[in-house]
Formats: sequence, structure tokens, C-alpha cells
Amino acid sequence: MRVSQSDVYLDGLDSMELLLEYHKSKSVYIRNYIVKLNTGLVRKIAHKFSYQCNEPYEDLEQIGYIGLIRAIERFDPIQGYAFSSFALPYIRGEVLHFLRDRSTLLKIPRRWQELYNEGQKVCQQLAELFGRTPKDTEVAAELNVSVQEWQETKLALQNRIPLSLDATVVHCLDCQITLGEALTCPRTAVQRQQEEERQQLQGAISLLEDKARIAVEMVFLKELSRKDAAKKIGTSQMTITRYLQKGIQDLKKVCTLRPKVIASNS
Repeated sequence: MRVSQSDVYLDGLDSMELLLEYHKSKSVYIRNYIVKLNTGLVRKIAHKFSYQCNEPYEDLEQIGYIGLIRAIERFDPIQGYAFSSFALPYIRGEVLHFLRDRSTLLKIPRRWQELYNEGQKVCQQLAELFGRTPKDTEVAAELNVSVQEWQETKLALQNRIPLSLDATVVHCLDCQITLGEALTCPRTAVQRQQEEERQQLQGAISLLEDKARIAVEMVFLKELSRKDAAKKIGTSQMTITRYLQKGIQDLKKVCTLRPKVIASNS
């Protein structure tokens, strides 16, 4: 296998030097090289979620790489932050968005999936033999499992089938109520988004310098007044204000949240 001069040059650089090179040149080649060096971050997140959902590991890994690339493109090495701490929220957020849009978080055991598929074949064979829909007892006997296990398998797999929001769930004399109308307050989606933003914000706060981080945590997270925060730290209120201003400026540089998330706390 041929090794190019570019590979030899890049092999001689550490992670931060590579990020500095990409920050200057925006070279796709260097970006892809950085991706290869950080595959472990993506695989870690993909493995974690593969045990919590039904999406193939390979799909989760590919989605995670999208988050990694976005982190590389937005990372500013001049700030001196650890890239791994910066990238993990991007990778995790990308996978979460994928799962929210495409799949259920309910993990169905592989045995149940195989049993359900085999049961469907048995149902079809028995229906042709009897000339009617087979009973659960008949299907379970053919599969050599208990009736309870077959019924639980059917219920688990059927509950994964998406329902239309236009499906009627309540029949009344005057009207029909659809699933969309019966769902809880639409603010649930907003609350979920806010929770994701809160987690990203906490991750960004952990990257701040110690003095700015302590000031931000006391005033914005613990909701202390600047006066009380100054007393706890043993400094002046004016110094706390300077720490807060520095912390907010740094957060805006590293945090991918909407400006209002930070601005609403300032």
C-alpha cells in the first residue's frame, strides 16, 4: 500500500496540531484524517445507543460520524479546549435526533423478533390448512412455546408499529377524536429540546476556566445573587461580574445552542 507524503506529514502532528491545520486550511483531506483518529468517540456513543434501540449499530455509527464532522468544522483550537469534550455532545445529539425522527427507544429482544417472524409463517400455513384464522394456542403449539410467550411476543412487536395521528381513538355521537387531538400538550417536544440544550450547555460550562466556571455555576445554575456568590468565593461583586462576562463570552464561542439559551440567563 502506498503512503503519500501528506499521510507522513499528518502522522507527525498531534491531535491539536491537526485541528489547527484544518482550522487554517479547511482541507477536506485533513478533516477526514481527523475523523479517522476520532472513530473511537463515535463508536462509544453508537455502542451505547445500540443497546437502547432497534436501529442497527452500523446506522448509528454513520449518523455519529455526521456529528463528529460538524464538531470538527465548528471547533476552534485557539480556545485551548479538549476536542473530545467538545465533540461528544455533537455526536450524541446527532444520534438522538436520528432516533427521535426514525425509531422507537423500545428494545425488542432478538428472540422475540425471530419468534414473531416464524409465527407469521406458521399463522399463514395453519390458515391455509384450517381455512380460518388459527388460534393462539394452535400457533404456540406449532412453535413449541407457551401461549403466554407467543401473546407477549405479538404484543411487543405490534406496539412498535407507528400510529397515524389521524387515527380515530374515541368515537362519540357528535364527533370523533383523533390520536393527534388526544395527545398531551405539544410543549413536550419543546421540553425535550430544552433538555438537550441544557445538557449541551452544562457540557460547555465544564470547559470554562475554573474562576469563570464557578461564577457561572453559582449565579446561573444555583441561582445565587452576584453579591452572595462574591461572598462565597471571597471576592468582590465587581470581580464576579468580570468572571461572568468572561464565562458568557467563552460559552458563545464553544456552545452550539441558540443565543437565547445563554442570553436568557445573562
